[in-house]
Amino acid sequence: MWKPRQARQGHHSGTVDRYPGCNVAAGILVLIGATLLPAAASAHDAPAGWSYDIECCSGLDCYQAPASDVKETRDGYLLSTGELIPYSDRRIRPSRDEFFHECKPGGRTASPRSLCLYVPNRGL
Repeated sequence: MWKPRQARQGHHSGTVDRYPGCNVAAGILVLIGATLLPAAASAHDAPAGWSYDIECCSGLDCYQAPASDVKETRDGYLLSTGELIPYSDRRIRPSRDEFFHECKPGGRTASPRSLCLYVPNRGL
């Protein structure tokens, strides 16, 4: 009479392992996901702990800009790359600390196009 493999080998767990190795693979995937999630969650955070808007940052686009990178002109914000962002531009966001924050594709500081610019409140 035919018996499940476990029963033939003396294992009587009551279940048949139809997909050997599947539990190991699932465990590895869960471990990898758990390792990556904390990094992804914190990747949108400014050094002061507040979160960049998801529209501006895909985890590596935003960074706190050195004060010398942004100049306020009569026409808008002039960035060190030569890009001028007018004051009325919808990419301008309020900074939640006293620093400017730039968001550029891939976080490349030399990129000529910004995704967003976080501007500190000047009390105006």
